[in-house]
Amino acid sequence: MYMRVLLLNLLLVAFLGCNAPELPSDPIPQHDTFKIESTSVGETRVICVWLPPEYNDSQDSFPVLYMPDGGIKEDFPHIANTLEKLIARGSVPPTILVGIENTERRRDLTGPSEIAADEKIAPLSDGSSKFRQFIADELFPEINRRYRTNDQRAIIGESAAGLFVVETLLLQPAMFDSYIAMDPALYWNNKYLLRTAVECLEKLPDSKIKFWFAGSDAEDIQPNTRELQAILKSTAPDSLRWTYSDQPSEKHNTIFRATKEAALDWVLGSKTEE
Repeated sequence: MYMRVLLLNLLLVAFLGCNAPELPSDPIPQHDTFKIESTSVGETRVICVWLPPEYNDSQDSFPVLYMPDGGIKEDFPHIANTLEKLIARGSVPPTILVGIENTERRRDLTGPSEIAADEKIAPLSDGSSKFRQFIADELFPEINRRYRTNDQRAIIGESAAGLFVVETLLLQPAMFDSYIAMDPALYWNNKYLLRTAVECLEKLPDSKIKFWFAGSDAEDIQPNTRELQAILKSTAPDSLRWTYSDQPSEKHNTIFRATKEAALDWVLGSKTEE
């Protein structure tokens, strides 16, 4: 009994890690906010958009980075500020950031699960397919209508959002050109994504896709991200350019900030490592 309770607590800490208070205080950048009345998820969704300084100084179209944890009280400010810094020093091209504010986070970011421990962590789950439909069918068109965008799209997420990123890569890879996942919660549903990864990778399109992911020292995270690395080494097609950042010195609640610059530089920049 004690071991079951301990394991459940460890999983809960990891799964809720992205909602834990952050020590740094991030200034809120100037940004746009609007709402979408979504039919896909059946509720109103708040969207935050940060535009690079170059946006108003040109008529160019820009790539877009999407964030499932993208509310003002979530990860939107520190990723916007990081993007601004990387753009200013020439590491990445000017990029629009689109954040999706959470309502029922664990519902939106998880697929189905038959595991009792998962249900205790996320009583409301299995909403990822509807959330993905919202992004593809409602959010993409609205962003393209409101802003000058090109056809390059990326997505970034940590913990449960990282799980959503990996799930999207494996199930609907054509949605984005680039994927970033820090400490993805790959234990979900008895490691379903790992158990089906080989089959999914065999179905990846021929178009080039980038995938960057990282793992901290979390006991329920590190073995799974390393297992995904092994699967990719043996199975990933040539069309998938990927890299794994193993970070055993980082904690679950520090890995996002510790690796975000390297991730964005590798995915969005011109110096993609082989």
